[in-house]
Amino acid sequence: MENKMKETKKEVKMSHNKYIRFDWAAKNILRNKADFVVFEGLISVLVKEKVSIVELLESESNQESRDDKHNRVDIKAVNSKGEIIIVEIQQSREIDYLQRMLYGVAKVITEHMKSGKAYENVKKVFSINILYFNLGEGTDYLYHGQTILTGVHDGDQLELTEYEREDLKVVSPLDVFPEYYIIRVNEFDKLATDPLEEWMRYLKDEYISPDTTAPGLKEARERLEYLRMSPEQQRAYDNYLDTLVRDTDVLKTQLLEAKLEGRAEGRTERDYEIARSMKKDKESFEKIARYTGLTIDEIKTL
Repeated sequence: MENKMKETKKEVKMSHNKYIRFDWAAKNILRNKADFVVFEGLISVLVKEKVSIVELLESESNQESRDDKHNRVDIKAVNSKGEIIIVEIQQSREIDYLQRMLYGVAKVITEHMKSGKAYENVKKVFSINILYFNLGEGTDYLYHGQTILTGVHDGDQLELTEYEREDLKVVSPLDVFPEYYIIRVNEFDKLATDPLEEWMRYLKDEYISPDTTAPGLKEARERLEYLRMSPEQQRAYDNYLDTLVRDTDVLKTQLLEAKLEGRAEGRTERDYEIARSMKKDKESFEKIARYTGLTIDEIKTL
């Protein structure tokens, strides 16, 4: 009985270990081959098949300026099939994020097509987007999309002939076109009962269960504990957290000031700019009115 109580206390203590955020770790720590297993775990859980990362690729988009406060992260990897995987982690709201997703995939494809290469060398791209803001409207925290060619009149899906499969070295059009994953971290509010949900719990709350069996999370527990970092890494991480809090406060202050100015001086162009951006981002009219002070009728006419 005494031993069981000791084990329970040990588990409680372990469960309160402080783990660093995945977005910061991906950019600053998990860059060595020994750490690929963490990325492989997350990606494998999403695509529902084992993924082996051969290397992390650097691109121009990975090079961030020192004053970039939003910590846009690009993880660019190649799996054992030669397919390219992009993982982007975005903290701040971008109203044109869907367009940026498309551009990112197009850029990756062209970057890896050297002049003179045949089109058969085009590699499939997986675009995984981990977002800490609410993109669009929906009830789920994970969205997945890929191109399916469907008959306009008969409703059948276009398939390849045996000759085409052998010649192109692909089984289906699905093996060619990109796949997109959008993870809306803030929308996750479930108990973690499977590997995907365990990963979501970590992404949202920096919590990793002591007895986790989710691919990559056991290794994350060993590598991403706050106390295991050097004092320099801890200071850099603490500064990053402070920046996140400060940026959030600045945004809230700007919105509040816009509302107060609108009440005192009537409608301002600033109100309308904010309303246009929120409307383009498909926020509800009620929410836009709450943030800007505009009436719903005014918002509808924008």
